[in-house]
Amino acid sequence: MRAYYSPSQSLASPTYHPRSPLSSLLLQSLSLPRNPNRAARAIARSSKMEELAMTKPDDWHLHLRDGDLLQAVLPHSAKHFGRAIVMPNLKPPITTTTMAVAYRESILKVLPPGSGFDPLMTLYLTDNTSAEEIKLARMSGVVFAVKLYPAGATTNSQDGVTDIFGKCLPVLEEMVEQNMPLLVHGEVTDPDVDIFDREKVFIETILTPLVQRLPRLKVVMEHITTIDAVRFIESYNEGNVAATVTPQHLLLNRNSLFRGGLQPHNYCLPVLKREIHRQAIILAVTSGSRRYFLGTDSAPHERKRKECTCGCAGIYNASVALSLYAKVFEEAGALDKLEAFTSFNGPDFYGLPRNSSKIVLRKSQWKVPETYTYSSGTIVPMFAGETLSWLPCDN
Repeated sequence: MRAYYSPSQSLASPTYHPRSPLSSLLLQSLSLPRNPNRAARAIARSSKMEELAMTKPDDWHLHLRDGDLLQAVLPHSAKHFGRAIVMPNLKPPITTTTMAVAYRESILKVLPPGSGFDPLMTLYLTDNTSAEEIKLARMSGVVFAVKLYPAGATTNSQDGVTDIFGKCLPVLEEMVEQNMPLLVHGEVTDPDVDIFDREKVFIETILTPLVQRLPRLKVVMEHITTIDAVRFIESYNEGNVAATVTPQHLLLNRNSLFRGGLQPHNYCLPVLKREIHRQAIILAVTSGSRRYFLGTDSAPHERKRKECTCGCAGIYNASVALSLYAKVFEEAGALDKLEAFTSFNGPDFYGLPRNSSKIVLRKSQWKVPETYTYSSGTIVPMFAGETLSWLPCDN
């Protein structure tokens, strides 16, 4: 089954143009500074750049799974990233500090020899999580955040939260005291809400009231997909509310799900949105704002679980993410802002030191493999079989 989405197609990945009417409209609505002439000059400079040395990035939203799938995908993330916030939605979910410590040990055991990759663990928030568990998590030194999945919102979220303002409020108050960030999958699960509106409605009905009620709570709205999310992030003080952004939501719009037939390897949650939302997110991340940082949401599934009558949500991008982020920033004339997005804004938000090692992105064409094979099957990566222009290399 041939997928997928060609980055060479003009509609598949529309290039940001600093003078387009759409861009002008977004600039006005978002109040994001952008000088069209300066942007055009930056694009010209970016097209001549052949090599970019930068601080080694971190991935602030990563699914590593477990078992043989963990062994298959971990080398890709460990090669390109210094650290990663590891998602807790396993079966069973990682709901306690003891489970998080054990999961971390299982990751470290299968790291490639000599790798310095550091998995930063998270807890899966439930209606039954206790304030005492948050204290234990902070004392552990290995748990760095708590993940909010509305029950039923995405993969393995059936044990998620059903009553955030009732059952979870004492836990959130303790997170404020412990300076423990809340990572949010920002979608409502009400079946009466259109799937393309679930992020917007979540912001209006859950996230805005939550931040107003607990203004000192550090919140990361993960994998944002809409102009509504950008407006929300921009409306709060820098340092308390931030967002991660994925390659897929920067490069693909909802047409990518259907062009040439149903494309299961472009299906993720939150689902891809209209082009105007994609453009808004590009403008936000390439503006230089410190509120946005890299979070791939790389989510591997065995190929048969994607190409079936009820396919799983998730895009595997760990092996191509840095190349794709560079593509986005180059087309926006903002390669000078790429390092902050990939390597500075995340650790600064979490209060962690920036990485001391370096990585180099070279202007060198390379072909993305069609699949990656492991003991239980195959994984299809994002932009499978396509040629990309930026190649990450060790310094």
